[in-house]
Amino acid sequence: MISDIPVIGGNKQSTPLGVLYIVATPIGNLEDITFRAVRILKEVDLIAAEDTRHSRKLLSHFGISRSITSYFDHNKSLKGTFILEKLRQGLSVALISDAGTPCISDPGFQLVRDAVAEGIPVVPVPGPSAAIAALSAAGLPTDRFAFEGFLPNRQGKRREKLMSVKGDERVLVFYESPNRLTAALADLLDVLGDREVVIARELTKIYEEFIRGMLSQVLAQVNEREVRGEVVILVAPSSAPEAVDTPSVELLLAACLTGEGMSVKDAVKRVVLETGVPRSEVYAAALRIKK
Repeated sequence: MISDIPVIGGNKQSTPLGVLYIVATPIGNLEDITFRAVRILKEVDLIAAEDTRHSRKLLSHFGISRSITSYFDHNKSLKGTFILEKLRQGLSVALISDAGTPCISDPGFQLVRDAVAEGIPVVPVPGPSAAIAALSAAGLPTDRFAFEGFLPNRQGKRREKLMSVKGDERVLVFYESPNRLTAALADLLDVLGDREVVIARELTKIYEEFIRGMLSQVLAQVNEREVRGEVVILVAPSSAPEAVDTPSVELLLAACLTGEGMSVKDAVKRVVLETGVPRSEVYAAALRIKK
C-alpha cells in the first residue's frame, strides 16, 4: 500500500478517491531516478505513460510490472476520462513522460487540472528536469530565469515569439530539436542581438556537451557540424540598451509597397520577418497605407 498520503490541515486524511502521482523519470542516465519514484511506480494501480513502448524499457530495468496505459497529446481527452474514472474508484495512478518531469513542456496539464477540480489529490514526485539541469551547469545567472519551452516551428511565429521576450531581463530557456537548432540560433541572433548563449545537449548521457560563447560564435560552430540529441538553449539577458531608432512598421511597409513596388502579401511577409510583429497587425497597417 502506498504510504504517501497527502496531508490536509496538518493531519493525514484517508479518502475514497485515488491519488494522482506526477512522477519524474530520468532524462538519460537511469541512475538519476529516485528511490521514491521507483517505489511509487511499483505500488500504484496504473501507470499513464506518454509512450508505453519507451516507458516499458524503463519499468523493466527497475523490475516494475504494473498496468500501463498511454496518455499523450492526441488521446488526452479520451484517456483523461479513463484515468479520472480510475481515480474516482479509489485507484492510484502515476503519470510519467518519456523523460524528465511530466507537465513541463509535456502532456499532463489538463489531467492535473481536471483531477484538482474534482478534489482528487495530486502529489508531485520530483526528479530530473532538462531545463534545471542545463541551468545548473550553464554558468549563467540563475537567480531569475524564464522557461519558454519549445520555440514555434515556423520562422514567422518563432520571430514573433522572440520579439515578445527581447526585452526580458532574465535568462531565457528554450527547448529545441537538433534539426531546427541552426534556424533557431539564426533567428535568436537576428532578433535578440549577439548575446552570450549556452547550448546543452544530450544531458546526463554519454555524449553530454555544453557549447558556450556569443550567439554568433555558437551559430558558426553549429553550422560546421551535425548536432544530435535534444537541446536546451540558454540565452543571457541583453547587456545593451534597446535601440530607439528602429524603423516603425509603417515606414518599413511604405518602403516595400511604394519604394520597391511589392505586393501587400510580400510586403507583409517581409515586415513580419524583420520585426516579429504579429501578421494581423502588419496586414492591417498595410491596408491603411494602400488606402
